[in-house]
Amino acid sequence: MALLRASGRHADRDFNLDAVIRGDPGSDVPHGGALLAFADAVLGRDDAALGLARDAVRLAVGDAGLSDAAAVIGGFDGITRIADATGIPMEPDKVVLTADFFGALDIGRFRREKA
Repeated sequence: MALLRASGRHADRDFNLDAVIRGDPGSDVPHGGALLAFADAVLGRDDAALGLARDAVRLAVGDAGLSDAAAVIGGFDGITRIADATGIPMEPDKVVLTADFFGALDIGRFRREKA
C-alpha cells in the first residue's frame, strides 16, 4: 500500500486505500473493481471465480495488463509470505510512513499472536 500511495503522489493522485479492505469498486484506480476481484480470486480457492475475474481483467486492460496484474499479485503475495515466514520486521521508517493507513484499515487484526 505504501507503494500505491507513493505512486499516487508521483502521479499527483490520491487513491482510496479503503478499497483494499472494503472492495470498493468506486475507488480512483482505473478498473479497480475488476483488479480487486482478480486479486481476491487469485488468493481464493474458487476456480470458477478466478476464471470470471481473469476474463474481466483481460477485457478491461488486455492481455498485457492481465499479465502485469498477475505478476504484481504474485510478487506481493510472495514477498509478504517470505517476510512473514522468516520473521522479518518492518523497517522503522516504514512503520512511521504506514501507521496512518494501517490504523485506518485495522491491519493489525490479521496478525497472529506468537505462542
